[in-house]
Amino acid sequence: MPPSGVNHLSQPCISGDSSSSYADKKSGWMKWLSKIFRSGGNRGGSGGGSRHTHQHLGDQENVVWRAPARSSEDPSKAHKEKEELDRAIALSLAEDLKRRNRHRWRTENDEAIAREMQDKMNLSPYPSVAPPQFHPGDIRYCGGCKRAISYGNYLGCMGTYFHPGCFCCHSCGYPITEHEFSLSGKDPYHKSCFKELTHPKCEVCHQFIPTNRAGLIEYRCHPFWSQKYCPSHEHDNTARCCSCERLESWNARYISLGDGRSLCLECMESAIMDTGDCQPLYHSIRDYYEGMNMRIDQQIPMLLVERQALNEAIVGEKHGFHHMPETRGLCLSEEQTVTSILKRPRIGGHRLIGMRTQLQKLTRRCEVTAILVLYGLPRLLTGAILAHELMHGWLRLKGYRNLNPEVEEGICQVLSYMWLESEVMPGSKSGPSTSTASSSSSSSSSYYSSSSKKGGKSSAENKLGEFFMHQIANDASAAYGEGFRAANAAVNKYGLRRTLDHISMTGSFPV
Repeated sequence: MPPSGVNHLSQPCISGDSSSSYADKKSGWMKWLSKIFRSGGNRGGSGGGSRHTHQHLGDQENVVWRAPARSSEDPSKAHKEKEELDRAIALSLAEDLKRRNRHRWRTENDEAIAREMQDKMNLSPYPSVAPPQFHPGDIRYCGGCKRAISYGNYLGCMGTYFHPGCFCCHSCGYPITEHEFSLSGKDPYHKSCFKELTHPKCEVCHQFIPTNRAGLIEYRCHPFWSQKYCPSHEHDNTARCCSCERLESWNARYISLGDGRSLCLECMESAIMDTGDCQPLYHSIRDYYEGMNMRIDQQIPMLLVERQALNEAIVGEKHGFHHMPETRGLCLSEEQTVTSILKRPRIGGHRLIGMRTQLQKLTRRCEVTAILVLYGLPRLLTGAILAHELMHGWLRLKGYRNLNPEVEEGICQVLSYMWLESEVMPGSKSGPSTSTASSSSSSSSSYYSSSSKKGGKSSAENKLGEFFMHQIANDASAAYGEGFRAANAAVNKYGLRRTLDHISMTGSFPV
């Protein structure tokens, strides 16, 4: 009968669980065999073979081992050894199965715990987070939601802690995820949000105003409108409204008047475009003078003219003071032939088209030949110019001669300011508004009547009136600026009539 000890022990390895490796099973059974062989040697069998087998067990796993010699004289002993061997194999298989089940349970349990911890962790892409290291009694509270930070990532800044989702920009309300942020007081901001709030933007090109060579933000700002713009726009041919002085924004085109001037859309709404349109306003201002006990009996012609015609008329005038490079009105004393605007132009795209003009010869019948005003200006500015020029006419008609520019221009500016004040702030000491009288004229045009009725002026038009008053009060020139302030102080102190009487006698303002 061929030896079958080791070959037989290899059979359970073939029929075992596939989840366990062949080497692991064989190693476990070999250990059990070595115990059996060692015990057999101690009991006095052929111990030499057994000891030799144990010695080489760990070195050669694939050796075919020779079974211990069985004595023919003791069949019961051989049977007993076979039973012990079968029992050893069964115990080995049971212990191996138990160990595998215990290992599988531990692995599955660890994976479940890991998944649970992963789900609980609030992982996020915040770069400045630190892993929580808590100790017993160490509780951190979020500076945003005021709740305890019990697990997950957190931020430590500004002397406190935050959940990553609670550290939000004070401007937009979204979490701050960048490495850097801006701080104003105790309020954090995204750097971009803080720049939007604090870095001035140009109101012409709508870009952030750049820094100069010294690294400082340098910009220009209109003293009345507070329009901020890049200094470069003063030299890059950006259009400026000839009425309100605001620069043209890149997203709102101005209207070209065709003579080098541009008009913004806000000023265009109440602009007076031809001589016929201006007549109701002119007569209303004459009524205003009459209400101030300064009636003008002579019928002085009034014409709306283009820029070139006005400049030519200035050259033909023998006397007169004009400090401004842009003259917008003129009280003529000489006979001249002037080109006036007969029919208003219409808007075509971003310019005016279809204007009709006519030549008109002005004959001198009194000290004043005519009053000329530049066309295309808003109603309140046109009225202010008319009030100023009418005062020149009144002074000449009443015999005020050889006044110095500061006195004559100063008192004319006061009448212009007073008329604007009556329009912008009805009920003021300057007298009643001329809107009621002017709106009753049957020849009033749509440009004029839309804003001349009592209470019909828009807030934008009133704001324009305030700007024109601001221009008069803050003029820096000697004649128009200093002259106005001296005349206004005298009128406020002594009244208009006493001031005019003093000028008539002395040629100066009362002190």
